[in-house]
Amino acid sequence: MMGKKLVAFCGPSGAGKSTIANKVINTLPYFELSISATTREPRQGEEHGKHYYFIGRDEFETKISAGAFLEYEQVYEGLYYGTLYAELDRIWQSGRYPFLDLDVKGAANLKDKYGDDGFFVFIHPGSIDTLAQRLRKRGTEDERSLEKRMRRASFELEYADQFDFVLYNDNLEKAETEIIEQVKAFMNKPQ
Repeated sequence: MMGKKLVAFCGPSGAGKSTIANKVINTLPYFELSISATTREPRQGEEHGKHYYFIGRDEFETKISAGAFLEYEQVYEGLYYGTLYAELDRIWQSGRYPFLDLDVKGAANLKDKYGDDGFFVFIHPGSIDTLAQRLRKRGTEDERSLEKRMRRASFELEYADQFDFVLYNDNLEKAETEIIEQVKAFMNKPQ
């Protein structure tokens, strides 16, 4: 089972990617969450090197020019997210497989590059209304930010059919059980 496989989740902010990813990683310990790099400021409680690699825009753009990213995307004006090659190498060298939490365009680009060695899952919130409720409940967004995220979510939902599997997260326990079985099946497929 130790090839260069990886699993990537994507979907709108608030769809449940992190919650479901943590369940998969805790259930299937041969995975490790890949830490993304970002130019955004840390939220309360977030730590550099644990939640994200928080780097400045100039440094991020220098790394882009140097070819340090497997994938990256400018999600909002001046706000980059990306996956460093070095992060995946770190995980593979530890004897584990990378588990990525990506934005939709970054995942689509990575799917094109990685092909059948990756399992690309779109986490669907069920509905836009459900998504808005989840984001409001989080309490991390003001109304302007929430409106921006909802516009982005509408755009992202259009990409769902480009992925290997669409997981509807309208019942968390059911979604977690379903995706664990799907990931196990992918990992057990010969390369």
